Amino acid sequence: MRKEIYITDYSCVTPLGFNVDTNWKALLEGRSGVDLHKIIDNQDALYASMIDSEKLNEEFNRFFTQKDIPNFTRLEKMLLLSIKPLVEQHTISEDTAFILSTTKGNISLLKNQSELPEGVYLSKLAGKIADFFGFKTKPIVVSNACVSGVMAIAVAKNMIQAGKYKDAFVIAGDELSEFVISGFNSFQAIGSGPCKPYDKNRDGINIGEAAATVYITSNPSQNEKFRFNVLGDSAINDANHISGPSRTGDGLYASIRNAMAEANVSSEQIDFISAHGTATLYNDEMEAIAFNRMELQNIPLNSMKGYYGHCLGASGLLESIISMESALHSTLLPSKNFEETGVTQPLNIIRENQSAEIKYILKTASGFGGCNAAVVLEKC
Repeated sequence: MRKEIYITDYSCVTPLGFNVDTNWKALLEGRSGVDLHKIIDNQDALYASMIDSEKLNEEFNRFFTQKDIPNFTRLEKMLLLSIKPLVEQHTISEDTAFILSTTKGNISLLKNQSELPEGVYLSKLAGKIADFFGFKTKPIVVSNACVSGVMAIAVAKNMIQAGKYKDAFVIAGDELSEFVISGFNSFQAIGSGPCKPYDKNRDGINIGEAAATVYITSNPSQNEKFRFNVLGDSAINDANHISGPSRTGDGLYASIRNAMAEANVSSEQIDFISAHGTATLYNDEMEAIAFNRMELQNIPLNSMKGYYGHCLGASGLLESIISMESALHSTLLPSKNFEETGVTQPLNIIRENQSAEIKYILKTASGFGGCNAAVVLEKC
């Protein structure tokens, strides 16, 4: 008999707040973290979703002693604040996994350096956070472009089912940096204004930053506030292009198909889709094709990028958390900035806050290198 795997707790740190409740309230009010920010000195300001550094430090000072502050980078502070509430609620044992999802980690440490700083290695970043909280197992890093957050959930699920661990803390984080902004600029993928996923007038992404953490276990206690069963997962690489998505949606289609098959749920049973929705021309079109191939075109769907921007390795985990909040509150959130359909295939884009019973959630992600991932969650 297959071991059931549950998400029973989560936390997040974003431009909209330093806990889930604050984020949920902001989202209900339609607030967005996307605004104009000047990130690179010799370039114009651009639209991005950025955590206020002063507020971040204030929050960090509330929970950590003064002597800790100089030892941590800005990203590390985000990660520490995200995981702390969960570590306080759940026991770390010899069988507890620590899984870090990130795309670029401490890439900002490379600025103006002639030699490679030790802290830029993702393994060192994971080890530093894990050691601080006393994890006893070797940290696991999931760094597969923008599907990392969704894949990290899958890695935890599969390792617990295989008996490698009894539970896991999955933490994800990425920050805004000159490196990332310059990279997306080179693809001419940065939007001229607040991003508009699936909209006719979309013209590119907004980069964002966040940290998020979930606790995953095969043996939930009786006093958990909620449980979400991780029913199915899949990750497929379509090997299409180093940065461009498949025009046929093959990889995403296969990921969704496999995840739903493992979950043993049909397209009609899915109540809500938390999509990737980057607001680039080709990504959104590819997703629309894949969803239609799976006959999911009538299922309510949103992208959270209009609220948070694209948070890279944190996106999949953060957006999974928000989708679970939607289920707990029986509320579908609109896909912000969407006005008129700009993809060739029909989709049921959510336009306003609306009540709905949500039991089965499909979360998808796609990224550079042709990677795609999907996970099916069930509210218990």
